[in-house]
Amino acid sequence: MLSTLLSIVIGLVLYALVIYIVGRLGMGLTVANFTSALIAGAVIAIVAWLVWWLLGAIGIGNGSGLIAAIVNLIVAAVILLIADRFVPGMKVNGFVGALIAAVAIAVVAWLIGLLLNALGMGVDANPTTLLLRSLF
Repeated sequence: MLSTLLSIVIGLVLYALVIYIVGRLGMGLTVANFTSALIAGAVIAIVAWLVWWLLGAIGIGNGSGLIAAIVNLIVAAVILLIADRFVPGMKVNGFVGALIAAVAIAVVAWLIGLLLNALGMGVDANPTTLLLRSLF
């Protein structure tokens, strides 16, 4: 239990770092500071979990292939737009900005994951994955 909680906290901090980097790069979203990025990471993880749970309940799974990648990208953009409403200090620049930010977040999280795996630290930079694994 403690290791799962610690993994979620580490994943959340890493995800906040990813959001902060993407915000500083001006890739569709901006964040005021690291605290806003941390709050955004938590809100995005919770909203993503809820959205994917609801989509799973109506039979839309997290599949593979090009169509699934497009669906994942659109869902990620919608999640960013929802989080924008709840996080002070975070601003998403419309739906196109959310799409660009979703791609940028995925790429930066992937790069950080590669770096951490190269260093021998198998930590996921996406807390939503850890939340889903711990709840189900």
